[in-house]
Amino acid sequence: MQKKSFCHFCGANLTEKKLQGAVRLFCKNCNQPIYENPVPATCLVVIDKKERILLVKRSIEPKAGFWCLPGGFIELNETPEQGALRELKEETSLSGKIEILLGVTINNSTQYHSVLMLGYLIKNYTGILKSGDDASDAAYFNYNELPEIAFESHLKFIRIYYSAYACH
Repeated sequence: MQKKSFCHFCGANLTEKKLQGAVRLFCKNCNQPIYENPVPATCLVVIDKKERILLVKRSIEPKAGFWCLPGGFIELNETPEQGALRELKEETSLSGKIEILLGVTINNSTQYHSVLMLGYLIKNYTGILKSGDDASDAAYFNYNELPEIAFESHLKFIRIYYSAYACH
């Protein structure tokens, strides 16, 4: 990941300064530290009536060609739940109702350093499954027949569902 060189407020060159117990990027012009935070994103464990999980095949990097949960980055002025449901619609053409928050974790990223992942469960949804946006395919899989999953955080949420919430 490339290190930031310019202040995103005023465009001045950044320096490093020890603040609050850590070396942080600092803008002398704004007299402000530049905090670097995880980028928030969501993913959805969507389960059909046969207890299969919905996965989408990524058509973009990172991990193009790999399968993952539907989801993506939260946009400005939307709640995590709104972002999750928007991504579900964009990637699968389905509309759903979130049942529960399965968990929160961090996913390492070469582009964003770290992504704060919120995983939600959906069992009630409508529509006809059709891949779209940055998904080249969408399909349901049995838990014991999953393809390689693109992101460890997505696999974590899948495991949480099947260990704690699945009908056994």
